Amino acid sequence: MPETRLPEAFELRMKNFLGEDGFQKLADSLEKEPNTSVRLNPFKKVQPEFLDKKVPWSNSGYFLKERPSFTLDPLFHAGCYYVQEASSMYIDHILNQIKVPVEGVFLDLSAAPGGKATLLSSYLGGNGFLVANEVIKSRANILKENIIKWGLGNTLVTQNDPEHFSGLEGFFDLVLVDAPCSGEGMFRKDPDARSEWSPENVSLCALRQERILDRAGGLVKGGGYLLYSTCTFNTQENEEMLKFICAEFDYEPVRISNDPSWGIVESELEIDGKFYYGYRFYPHLVDGEGFFITVLKRPEKAPSMAPKKTKDFKHPYIKSIGNQECQNLIAKLGLPQESILYSVQESYFWFNPTFQYSFEYLTRFLNIRYFGIELGKFNKNQFIPNHEWAVSIFDKNGFEKFELNKEQALSFLRKEDIHLPDLHEGWILVTFKDIPLGWLKNLGNRVNNYYPKEWRIRNK
Repeated sequence: MPETRLPEAFELRMKNFLGEDGFQKLADSLEKEPNTSVRLNPFKKVQPEFLDKKVPWSNSGYFLKERPSFTLDPLFHAGCYYVQEASSMYIDHILNQIKVPVEGVFLDLSAAPGGKATLLSSYLGGNGFLVANEVIKSRANILKENIIKWGLGNTLVTQNDPEHFSGLEGFFDLVLVDAPCSGEGMFRKDPDARSEWSPENVSLCALRQERILDRAGGLVKGGGYLLYSTCTFNTQENEEMLKFICAEFDYEPVRISNDPSWGIVESELEIDGKFYYGYRFYPHLVDGEGFFITVLKRPEKAPSMAPKKTKDFKHPYIKSIGNQECQNLIAKLGLPQESILYSVQESYFWFNPTFQYSFEYLTRFLNIRYFGIELGKFNKNQFIPNHEWAVSIFDKNGFEKFELNKEQALSFLRKEDIHLPDLHEGWILVTFKDIPLGWLKNLGNRVNNYYPKEWRIRNK
């Protein structure tokens, strides 16, 4: 439970905003334990036993009766669900209501640790393509790990400053800017957010948000959408940013319909004779943490960029695979016939051919951290499969499977030696509740555990 007092200046602002009674209800709610919620991966058909009631604005979101040890749940490591704050799942409701084309190219500009990116990835499924970007290296590593575990193969993970996207105006069907903010909405979950808050920090965050929006606003193509969100309450980082983006770029308002029982507060802001809308989540009114989001649409007449085929794809380390070698690998590994392959340092990557030109064009501008699905590499004519392929939703035909119980699964995830009876020699795909966890290799005299060392569970 938080013990740090709410900042005095914050209290004064919120009393002016909500009134004495409203503020007291907010303050009381911030002293209560937050509810834990998860969002299921719709492409990995298994439900954890601890689910309780549905999150009303999300197709795949659930509240839990109590917080379990996710570290000791093999399904968590297999990417069957993502532990995500319920208010953030509202993006699911937005996407389904405005019906953004699932064949689109999306950008999550500040994507780490990956909650909203995996939500966008689920919405796009096998039809669309997501660029999940994070500027900070350590956070980009976490984002990459979560995208790999989600396993859909429709995502390009990049590590870039918003400035680096300046050559991509009109490229994306949807851009999400989940902006770094002063974190007022996290005062219950993160007591440190209280001690770090100040009016000066709010102003600093607003300047940073303007800089990001100044780059993001032009990236949306004609007819596309911009989603701007924060986990804070104040107007300086919310409605004022809405004014800023509309002063810099031509955007139309989008209004979202909500069930009144959800407790979401709609704000209305007039800009140049048009009414724009924002949606606030207060912990005393909704079953979730503090959150704000607004939705804007780029006029159809706005510029749109369509990447053109280049004669020869050239990149410092990503190499395209020739057609014959590609077809041989597709047949050998049982990949979809409609596939395109690349290699990075002798390791093969699968990619959706529908977005080949988009991907190859983006590699000119962006620092690539991961893309598609890493399959594995050859060593002396023997194929060594990668963990990334194991946890993907793709079939792994031609490999023996071995179902682990929970104790065995946790031993595997700790990268311990595992002794299993009656295994054939060679590569074994181990599963838990029929969901792949990774690879073992039975050499006859010993069994090697190929779970990634850097991901292993360290507690007992």
